[in-house]
Amino acid sequence: MKKKLFILLGLIFLVQIFSCTQSNSELTENAKYVNPFIGTGSIDSLSLSGSNFPGAVVPFGFVQLSPDTDDSPEDPCSGYDYADNRIVGFSHTHLSGTGVADLFDFLFMPFRGEERWYPNTKDDQKGYSSLFNHNNEMATPGYYSVFLNDPQIKVELSATEHCGMHRYTSKNNEPFSIIVDLNHSLDKKRPYWSCRIINSQIKIIDEHTIEGYRAITGWANLRHIYFRAEFSRPFSKSLIKAGSRIYTNEKIANHQYLKTILTFDENNKTPLTVKVGLSSVSYEGARNNLKAEIQDFNFDKVKNEAENLWNKELSVIDIEGSKEQKVIFYTSLYHTFIHPSNIADVNGDYIDCNGELKNAPDKKHYSTFSLWDTYRAAHPLYTITQEKRTGEFINSMIRQYSDYGYLPIWQLWGQETYCMIGNHAIPVIVDAFHKNIPNVDYQLAYKAIKASSTTSHRNSPFNILDKYQYFPENLQSQSVSIALEIAYDDWCVAQMAKELGFNEDYNYFNKRSNYYKNLFDPNIGFFRSKDNKGNWIEPFSPLKYGGNGGYPFTEGNAWQYLWYVPQDVDALKELFGGEKQFTEKLNTFFTLDAKPEDVNGNASGFIGQYAHGNEPSHHIAYLYNYTKTPWKSQYYTNKIVKELYSSTPSGYSGNEDCGQMSAWYIFSALGFYPVNPANNVYCFGSPQLKNAKINLTNGKTFEVVTINGGNENIYIQKILLNGKPYEKTYITHKDIVSGGKIEFYMGPKPNKKMSKYEKPPMIAL
Repeated sequence: MKKKLFILLGLIFLVQIFSCTQSNSELTENAKYVNPFIGTGSIDSLSLSGSNFPGAVVPFGFVQLSPDTDDSPEDPCSGYDYADNRIVGFSHTHLSGTGVADLFDFLFMPFRGEERWYPNTKDDQKGYSSLFNHNNEMATPGYYSVFLNDPQIKVELSATEHCGMHRYTSKNNEPFSIIVDLNHSLDKKRPYWSCRIINSQIKIIDEHTIEGYRAITGWANLRHIYFRAEFSRPFSKSLIKAGSRIYTNEKIANHQYLKTILTFDENNKTPLTVKVGLSSVSYEGARNNLKAEIQDFNFDKVKNEAENLWNKELSVIDIEGSKEQKVIFYTSLYHTFIHPSNIADVNGDYIDCNGELKNAPDKKHYSTFSLWDTYRAAHPLYTITQEKRTGEFINSMIRQYSDYGYLPIWQLWGQETYCMIGNHAIPVIVDAFHKNIPNVDYQLAYKAIKASSTTSHRNSPFNILDKYQYFPENLQSQSVSIALEIAYDDWCVAQMAKELGFNEDYNYFNKRSNYYKNLFDPNIGFFRSKDNKGNWIEPFSPLKYGGNGGYPFTEGNAWQYLWYVPQDVDALKELFGGEKQFTEKLNTFFTLDAKPEDVNGNASGFIGQYAHGNEPSHHIAYLYNYTKTPWKSQYYTNKIVKELYSSTPSGYSGNEDCGQMSAWYIFSALGFYPVNPANNVYCFGSPQLKNAKINLTNGKTFEVVTINGGNENIYIQKILLNGKPYEKTYITHKDIVSGGKIEFYMGPKPNKKMSKYEKPPMIAL
């Protein structure tokens, strides 16, 4: 009897092991759905690019090793355009989905034949660039490969957090060379954020090793970047070009314009493998990063480890849906996990915004904060999927305050670029505060928030706001957009002040958060600009677009900024004269197709005046939840998901913007979205997935089930939360992190009874 019992227990144990193995295996399959080519460029003259890159990167890593199809990348800002047929080389740092180009550090490119110092991208000139075919190109998370037609060499790339790895496999055994170009950067002729190399250096350490660095200005005002490259077999010859002079077998060179060519003799036994360590701090940092992360020349080991890291990160949400849905969803999740990037060395060293050497206690210091974009949905998504990193992000932001006096606006490489308007590190921190994200000193965080809301700086002249209670356009360009965005930030400050017991601060910021009303013209029903005498500035057209200066609106028009009061939709209704007028205006917004001649490159993905290709519109489709017609949110969010996302290279309707465009899709596919990204409330749209399980940090699971969805069944008929009827047009963050299940029953016609469902509150702590 005991023997049978032991056998039975053994079988149970084996079944449990098998079940656990299956469960873990399931968590490692999501990376296979990622298509890094989504958003990498156009497939025809009418298509759009998300400005993404297809190369190798690990989650939130310092290195993004990817091909560049332009010698001076500018548009797309990622350096890679799917419409191109020629590769210039492979550089180690890239930005994902931004509207401004920068980085592109240390370009490597193999070629054959005589010396080739320039890419010469024209077909009739010999250069080191090469034609390629997309049929011979492949990208998966943490891996990229392409066959270069001209040198007949297959290039494979992978990455660790601080290092890149290359493998060059020659089709024949003839010698070939690799150029390492330290002069490669964005368009040097660009008038505003043009690049200028201050100094650079190349050192030939031995026949297997080179090192180098460059100091360069660009979008980030000053960057230092160091590398150490080790080769799996020796190079027989080295040339260095410093300006116009060429040196043979020199050991070191310093110049503004440096390149080196390394020649490798024939070897038909093994591919050439190169491992490259990078650091923003020092040569020693690059060496230590390389030593810590890549000990040998085992390319496949690095590739597999990168894939495993991605599978781990992408396991935070498991979904059921069509193959197309899975590809778009997991590629979106992948894109949200590229930036922010950890710029600290493995020992925690980093250079702060004042150029001083510092050490991060948690060994992580994040930068590339595209906050004007990502505070809307990407950072709220991180509070669900990246709770630990959210604390690390915020601690990195607070360090800028400690060094610089205020929080990041658009921070790149640890430096403030002052790109865009408002100070949207504030809602990110307040959101984390309300959600009890751990490991943040919120008293210090509040000091940083208050200082950032009272210290005047570029596009934030608070002394003018205090004096006029609005921004006069003749004193501050982009006045209407800035007033609306700072009003939202001020509302966030007020809420945190209230919770912490700073009543005087609460009263001040709460009052200032209402100054936006002084720019609303009730006679025409729009926000518009005034001068410092209080006069409306003429002429006014709600259709006219602004860019980034010289006009009252930023990357949008008066129609798109009309709805930017996410902190108090009820107050916005009152400005319109009531909910009926609010709803009618919202209906017009989504149906008015008029487009003036001056629609700029930031306006794309149109549904009426809604422009999904840029962030000011992203919350607007969900505003119907605040009316008696919440099913219209279901209609328009479904329309956006179906029409403005795809699995093609032009799968985004505008710049991906460091994860924001992707985060919108992820939330909307799940069926809810943070209209106000700092109030713990998510408004309902039209859920797209048959099933989704959010695997929470606390060990619990929140499951989203869609019953009878798909095709024309885009409208919610009934909602159950944890098995009980749920008659609200929103869900709270607490509902999600507590675990449980929400079920959406779908149908082809609106459920008009939802007009009586509870509307989203302004704040739900």
